[in-house]
Amino acid sequence: MDRTDIIYNLAEILGCDARKYEPLSRHTTFKIGGVADTYVKVGSLSKLSAIVKECRESDIDFMILGNGSNVLASDDGYRGVIIRLDGDFRKIALVDENTIYCGAGATLAALCKFALNCGLSGMEFAWGIPGTVGGAVFMNAGAYDGEMKNVVYSVSHLTEDGGTGRTEKQDLRFGYRTSVYRSNKAIITGVTLKLKPGSQDDIRAKMDDFLGRRSSKQPLEYPSAGSVFKRPEGAYAGALIEQCGLKGHSHGGAQVSEKHAGFIINKSNANANDVKNLIREVQTKVFDETGYNLECELIIL
Repeated sequence: MDRTDIIYNLAEILGCDARKYEPLSRHTTFKIGGVADTYVKVGSLSKLSAIVKECRESDIDFMILGNGSNVLASDDGYRGVIIRLDGDFRKIALVDENTIYCGAGATLAALCKFALNCGLSGMEFAWGIPGTVGGAVFMNAGAYDGEMKNVVYSVSHLTEDGGTGRTEKQDLRFGYRTSVYRSNKAIITGVTLKLKPGSQDDIRAKMDDFLGRRSSKQPLEYPSAGSVFKRPEGAYAGALIEQCGLKGHSHGGAQVSEKHAGFIINKSNANANDVKNLIREVQTKVFDETGYNLECELIIL
């Protein structure tokens, strides 16, 4: 028995899908990670509020986990509660002709498809990014010609004390791979986006173009967590790593991708320590040979 049984029992009373000792390798795109003491899918704001309130009152660690696409989960697992936003949090609706409201648990893929079907342009850059909308806002995800800060109008959240609130665009403090939600301890529950009318054919062509570029340049055939390092000022992480001869360099089952040096892949049953050691080896060699300090952008769970 562990302390998170309190949450497991509450989740069952609330009718949530709750599991004990759930392998995190099932919930991260790296396919890596030990077990979480308790894993809960939460489908409504009232249930989320109740579970978060109990976690805080009982001093139990918890984390909201989306698609696990920017996460490296420890081999030792997580001594706390992993919460996945489901149900109401995956709903997407058209508010007016240019505005979409999207639950934080919806995937970027679902949002991109919805926008396409509505003839709304602005989300094409996100087609192929394997994350949730909440996670994308949290880290201001971006690629090619776009990023979340260009389309987000406001963000709804659950505050640290269990209340509800909203942050307007001008207060979101979007930056490179960051937002106000990295520090304010609120939980993103939904996002309002302002998009522009466009031709469905043009939107689809742009989405296909970006996905084609991803497929040709990124190692999508292997489990990974996307780009491992933030872009250093005045350079590109992948180019620096390749310049140092590290393409294909391995540690255990983890490997610097031979296709794109900015990616570390789970080549052969890698564990978290394989990845961490490889990250350190890359950082050390790149710093020694180029003077650039590569900052890891993965969330270590």
